[in-house]
Amino acid sequence: METVINKITLNLVADTQVSVKAFIAPIEYTQYNFHVDWDELANLQAAEPVKQYPASVFQSFLPLESVAVGECWQIREDSVLTLLKQLYPRPQLRLKGDDGDYKGIVACLRAYNDDLADIVFRIHAEFIMENGKFTPSQFAGHLVIDRHQREVVSFKMNVPQTTLNFDAGWKQENGNWFAEIGYCPRIELCSGAYPTDVEFTTEITQEDVESKLISHYYMFHKINWVSLEQALEIAPAQQKPIHVVSLDGPLFDESC
Repeated sequence: METVINKITLNLVADTQVSVKAFIAPIEYTQYNFHVDWDELANLQAAEPVKQYPASVFQSFLPLESVAVGECWQIREDSVLTLLKQLYPRPQLRLKGDDGDYKGIVACLRAYNDDLADIVFRIHAEFIMENGKFTPSQFAGHLVIDRHQREVVSFKMNVPQTTLNFDAGWKQENGNWFAEIGYCPRIELCSGAYPTDVEFTTEITQEDVESKLISHYYMFHKINWVSLEQALEIAPAQQKPIHVVSLDGPLFDESC
């Protein structure tokens, strides 16, 4: 007996407006004190605290065809850049070091019921400054839409509050570049509140969808990683060598 996969179509009413708030909190930590010595980091703040957008900007986050829960698709770059400019005037999506392997921007349908649909997305971007660049670890996001009214219920795109969540490069007057890593407690675009106490009829977990998005950007995520302790137990039984990776920062984002 074949399993029936239910797919849904997602759309927004074109003539509606969405008000989005932007936040960049003062940077709390950098390894080499760039957030004190470099004026551009010391004074980093949202370019436009509040801005109105047409629904077409968020329509670009939706799939062109019907999709099932767990299915991924590409988001249009122009709308993402439009939103990022509310945080800083010069965003770019093709990070230095992509080396021709740019993977685009991906979203996934996490859950839905008769009333709502919850879309999760992940964006890699950086901001080009006068004397350097600022690269957040990632922008993680949720877009919740009302399926009947075809309106945005909630939108959030933020840099997760991990221990270290951005990388920066400062170009000195002599042309030399110096790298930095640090922590900013809030870099966020948001509209509305994520609905709570909602029962979705079809869904996958947030952990599952995040794993799908990580795998889109990092092929090595598909490796079955184990702890060193587990590897020492497994290797003799399987007669395989141990490959050890030691890091001083995150593995699955752009902050290291």
